[in-house]
Amino acid sequence: MTQKIYVGNLPFNSSEADVEALFASYGSVQSCALPTDRDTGRPRGFGFVEMDQADAAKAIQGLNGQDFQGRTLTVNEARPRGEGGGGGGGGGSRGGNRW
Repeated sequence: MTQKIYVGNLPFNSSEADVEALFASYGSVQSCALPTDRDTGRPRGFGFVEMDQADAAKAIQGLNGQDFQGRTLTVNEARPRGEGGGGGGGGGSRGGNRW
């Protein structure tokens, strides 16, 4: 079974080949994707790598907090899009009858 890994704080000039080579020392990389900005086409500074579960655990352990091309990487298990930060709720009613 494979595991998707989030890789954050990537240098903007990193290529998929660079990231794949970095992770290959921990096992076989199934896929690597570095999303780009829709409007500018520039890299967004993060990516996703998919590896075998055991290899992914070793890669997360070995690469999180490590320096890569001058930047400190954030490497962890990727979470589904719905989880995590997000924009928050509506904020509710402000005001109304204030007398």
